[in-house]
Amino acid sequence: MKVIVVKDKVIGGAKAFEIFSDGIKKGAKVLGLATGSSPLTLYSNMVNSDLNFEDLISINLDEYVGLSPYNDQSYHYFMEQNLFSKKPFKKSYVPDGTTDDVAATCKAYDEIIKKHPIDIQLLGIGRNGHIAFNEPGTSFDSTTHEVKLTENTIKANSRFFDTIDEVPKNAICMGIANIMSAKKIVLLAFGEKKADAIKKTIEGEVTEEVPASVLQKHPDVTIICDEAAAQKLDDKYKN
Repeated sequence: MKVIVVKDKVIGGAKAFEIFSDGIKKGAKVLGLATGSSPLTLYSNMVNSDLNFEDLISINLDEYVGLSPYNDQSYHYFMEQNLFSKKPFKKSYVPDGTTDDVAATCKAYDEIIKKHPIDIQLLGIGRNGHIAFNEPGTSFDSTTHEVKLTENTIKANSRFFDTIDEVPKNAICMGIANIMSAKKIVLLAFGEKKADAIKKTIEGEVTEEVPASVLQKHPDVTIICDEAAAQKLDDKYKN
């Protein structure tokens, strides 16, 4: 596990872009992508670059159940606004939140990932160490599944909606086994609210109670965090 501590999220996004750019130039064809505030500076770098994504495939981590791709709080919409409309891919996959058969959709998504093995997977991290919507207690063997969102996650996401009642209560999410199948993983963490999760992820025991701690078992992980998120780490990571 490689840890890169940067001054702020702008520099963090630029560092992440270097990794993705280098990977693409070396032949990466499938990118695992994430939503939320953490990837925004990376996506800005991608949009403003001369990289061409038209031969690449993207596979997103998750989507809310019940939101159409045109809902401005859906992850389809987020990706379209922040990346896809400006840098189109050959094919972009995001789970179908409008499905009438969630189980079948999850199974089909697993097949997509098997058909298109992910070369570089982007992750954010929650305050409790969750990755994607894989909350504490999620099996490390999990594949794509429907998740009942925790009260804390619903509350954290409520800032994007007019009222907390509008926040979806369920999501379709890549499992931890899907994430770990990626050849390379890049995790971004910015802000002091992520400090506890980052410390447990990097220095704590590997446990399903801290889903991101499983990354200690992956052969090629880079964690990029700003000084605020890194503040509780051992000094050896801050040099």
